[in-house]
Amino acid sequence: MGDIERNKKRLLELLQAAGTGNKHCADCGASDPDWASYKLGIFICLHCSGVHRNFPDVSKVKSVRLDFWDDSIVEFMTHNGNLRVKAKFEARVPAFYYIPQANDCLVLKEQWIRAKYERQEFIADRKTIPLPGNREGFLWKRGKDNTQFLKRRFVLLAKEGLLKYYTKEESKGPKAVISIKDLNATFQTEKIGHPHGLQITYWREGHTRSLFVYHDNGKEIVDWFNALRAARLQYLKLAFPDLPESELVPLITRNYLKQGFMEKTGPKQREPFKKRWFALDAQERRLIYYKNPLDAFEQGQVFLGSREQGYEVHEDLPKGVRGSRWKAGLTIITPARRFVLTCPSEKEQQEWLESLRDVLSRPLTPLYLLGEQAVAGGSPGCGQRGPCAPCVLEPS
Repeated sequence: MGDIERNKKRLLELLQAAGTGNKHCADCGASDPDWASYKLGIFICLHCSGVHRNFPDVSKVKSVRLDFWDDSIVEFMTHNGNLRVKAKFEARVPAFYYIPQANDCLVLKEQWIRAKYERQEFIADRKTIPLPGNREGFLWKRGKDNTQFLKRRFVLLAKEGLLKYYTKEESKGPKAVISIKDLNATFQTEKIGHPHGLQITYWREGHTRSLFVYHDNGKEIVDWFNALRAARLQYLKLAFPDLPESELVPLITRNYLKQGFMEKTGPKQREPFKKRWFALDAQERRLIYYKNPLDAFEQGQVFLGSREQGYEVHEDLPKGVRGSRWKAGLTIITPARRFVLTCPSEKEQQEWLESLRDVLSRPLTPLYLLGEQAVAGGSPGCGQRGPCAPCVLEPS
């Protein structure tokens, strides 16, 4: 019994040991991991341990606190640890490759873990990993005007910076030609209702067009995602030749800072409140809203400049504003108008306030500044592509 307690104590000390990286999951970075792969010598979180269980030939897991550990395995863990093992299996991760974080979806974590340990794609003695380049294949795409997913052929031309898709295999012309310059891709599994659901957005005639796609094979959809990221990085390097790669990588693709339903009234603040789905794009400083979460086009958008430019967000509603079912309100102030919104709970209200204030406090990114040089249809100096950012695209 003494050996059991002694080994458990050694493991808990290893988790906190400086210079080991053991305080965070070796695969997703979650804090305080309490599981371990005793075949690889790493400490991992509960969610990542579930992925490791799927390939026992490569990795075997134990609970740090609940399972029995004998001396030899504890010694093995002592001589390895997260940073040492990562140096081997992450020696050559391409800059474009998305490394998932703790709050990312399962398919991203699973394919990252399999790529590292099962396929060993990033170890030092492998051949140089070529850029994904062009890619062609079929994805299931949601129809613009209905909820049906149909099989569509997608073609990525990396050198030309274009993504095309075709409604039928024998089609001569593409249904859409999308510039990589204006493209973003983000996994939205819950919203789409599929564990491999990917949302692709791009600018089309001054509006944000959303495509919702998936593939039944997890590796295939993640390979598509990283191929799009590689093409995006190639574009960014051409657009910003003076910026180091480390500053471009965060601009390749982005997740929404926050999403959810709120109710909004119109510019006179006397119009009926309407329930809308909101998505906050922190990089492009836009609060986009839709009638429904899976709509192909947005109904409106609010540009979020800096405080120095006169943009603010307040925790209250203007006096006299009534009519919303939800009482937890907030007001976004822009140079053009005030946007009055209500949230379904005080918790949601505080999360939205925190997220919006985060965006207002951020400096303008190089990608935003590039967009400012190519303003088309916006007010002078507003930096918004398409319709002027503070304008409301929805009639009310």
